[in-house]
Amino acid sequence: MYLTVQETAEYLSLSEEQIKKLILEKKIRALFDGNQYLINKEQFNTHLEQMEKYKKVVEEYMKEPIPEDIDVKDED
Repeated sequence: MYLTVQETAEYLSLSEEQIKKLILEKKIRALFDGNQYLINKEQFNTHLEQMEKYKKVVEEYMKEPIPEDIDVKDED
């Protein structure tokens, strides 16, 4: 499925200018049909899956309690 620049911006929660910049930098693959760029939506699936996995790892890490330091001395 192909998306326009505007649809891609909405899908990725970025501005249209950022999408165009990424296309020109060849970081997003796109086809130019003479009027507009068309972007294959499938190229983002792997990236989005990896971001979800990373978010879960960070959440797990943040939930871990801080271990007590055995070198802490009680100053009372």
